[in-house]
Amino acid sequence: MPATRQVGKKTFRLYNRKNFRSIGQLGSMPREVVRGIEIAAAVFPFRVNNYVLDELIDWKRVPDDPIFRLTFPQRGMLEKTDREGIERLFAVNAPQADIKRAAEHIQMRLNPHPAGQMQLNVPVENGKVYNGMQHKYRETVLYFPSQGQNCHAYCSYCFRWAQFAGIDGLKFMNKRPQDLVKYLDCHPEVTDVLYTGGDPLTMSTRLIRRYVAPLLDRKREGLSTIRFGSKALAYWPYRFLTDRDADDLLRLFEQIVAGGLHLSIMAHFSHPRELETRAVKAAIKRIIATGTQIRCQAPLVRHVNDKPEIWSDMWQKQVTLGAVPYYMFVPRDTGPQHYFEVPLADAFHIFSEAYRGVSGLCRTVRGPSMSAMPGKVLIDGITNIGGERVFALKFIQGRKPEWVNRIFFARYDETAVWLDDLRPAFGEKQFFFKPGLRLLKSAHGERFVQRQREAIEEAALECA
Repeated sequence: MPATRQVGKKTFRLYNRKNFRSIGQLGSMPREVVRGIEIAAAVFPFRVNNYVLDELIDWKRVPDDPIFRLTFPQRGMLEKTDREGIERLFAVNAPQADIKRAAEHIQMRLNPHPAGQMQLNVPVENGKVYNGMQHKYRETVLYFPSQGQNCHAYCSYCFRWAQFAGIDGLKFMNKRPQDLVKYLDCHPEVTDVLYTGGDPLTMSTRLIRRYVAPLLDRKREGLSTIRFGSKALAYWPYRFLTDRDADDLLRLFEQIVAGGLHLSIMAHFSHPRELETRAVKAAIKRIIATGTQIRCQAPLVRHVNDKPEIWSDMWQKQVTLGAVPYYMFVPRDTGPQHYFEVPLADAFHIFSEAYRGVSGLCRTVRGPSMSAMPGKVLIDGITNIGGERVFALKFIQGRKPEWVNRIFFARYDETAVWLDDLRPAFGEKQFFFKPGLRLLKSAHGERFVQRQREAIEEAALECA
């Protein structure tokens, strides 16, 4: 057990749309800034804590501080018509029920589960639908533990905002770890289980152990890696330091590693400031001492980290602390994408300049990558072929394994922000994966398309 903590205890204090006006630092903020938070938080999930407020945000730079924009909903996240509609309701002191209905109308138009997550990712085995799980890529199963569908603070760009919006028909969660065990027993090709959310490390260690222990009780053919997708290191490193069951959590990590499994924390770091505090440095040191690996990933988002020097600085800090740079993602086509999006061409140039500015140890990172319906698609270059300006694209992961590492080309488009905005190069009528994707949709059946449609219709009826 790593003994050193190096920091004092901190008590977790949570703020959300109901009590955020009690945040002392907001007292000196212009009224329109505070009102903008209130308007945006009526539609988008909002949660922040005292560590973020006290140690990460530079209040002298607010409202332009990147961590402030990362954690506080901004008025610009709402499209003009939607924003004006919510503002009118606030102006007349409308009942909360009316504001909630208006917010849900907006939410249902924001593509709550992109990339076919509900239609194509939820697995079925022998007629059983495994809710709260996703199996998109052959080697990896995602599991959403029910009690882990929260975070210590919410990112304003969050691509899984529907998990926190209070619309149960759109929420992934499972409270039966035996479902995961049963599914894995039928799928020996699965090597990795990713516990995700939300943030599974917001759960107590007792609950985490309940979900993980069934994978440790006997050796399973194929299974070699357990991952936790988490922002806890960035938003509440005391989870690994002085929280009541922090030591027990690290003992669980040691147990997983001692059992012969590789354990990786898929840590979400969006800005180098999140890597600079004494608490996060001490937490990383304790985790690595258990034999756990930390891999770091984040999206490239406007207003927060859309400069190459931010990324090169962040990757260097990660390596210095013993973590592994892993992914730069492109913002998904969901929620307030219009506010955070960066054109693909700009994303490639930002990544390339940052990549050129670091040593080989940082170049484990891959990006910019789009987690799109057919798979993880990398923007591998911008070039001219046969007189045509093109994007060179490559599958890092694919719904069909034979797509992985395959290169294909799209016409250059300086305004494109997502895979769906691109068109095939060289006069091709469609990308090579389109026929296979159509077959996969058909094979999966209309059941999940209908299920999502019913969930959306039910939510819409509740709003009416």
